[in-house]
Amino acid sequence: MKVIAINGSPRKEGNTAALLKELLSGLEDEGVETELMHIGGKKVHGCTACMKCFEMKNGQCVFDDDPINECIAKMREADGIVIGSPTYFADVSTEVKALIDRAGFVSMANGGFLARKAGAAVVAVRRAGAIHAYDSINHLFGISNMITVGSSYWNLGVGLSPGDVIDDAEGMQTMRNLASNMAWLLKRIHNP
Repeated sequence: MKVIAINGSPRKEGNTAALLKELLSGLEDEGVETELMHIGGKKVHGCTACMKCFEMKNGQCVFDDDPINECIAKMREADGIVIGSPTYFADVSTEVKALIDRAGFVSMANGGFLARKAGAAVVAVRRAGAIHAYDSINHLFGISNMITVGSSYWNLGVGLSPGDVIDDAEGMQTMRNLASNMAWLLKRIHNP
């Protein structure tokens, strides 16, 4: 069992990364293999709805000069997918929006390869707007026939400066509970 976590924050060691690392640590404690990718702060193309993915049907987006195709390949191979984003004007980062749109289209164009994978959104926020960002990520999971994994609260943590989220005890506990829930689900899927 493997979970890929994709950090859409331009701060490689910021609050989104801290939340994802807490989650991945919990998954590893449960015997789940994990990988963390960082796409935040890298130049990514937004989806242009060119529909080339439906023409080519090769499991890739036509844009091949950014990290999104690597993410799509890792998402295709993973059993669980976690997408993390900071909250920007009550929504996800530009990089996460590009990932959602392009991965969603490529999956649909190639037999719906995201179906029945476990998915979890993780959001870092300074004050408000996180629920909309959380919903934006979960919409990808819903339209892709994925199984959305929740926790004891919305999968978010509160902090302003890099590392502040570590002091959000409830947010960090939410990540540990999310790890436990995702590991439980993956084990049931693989050993019914």
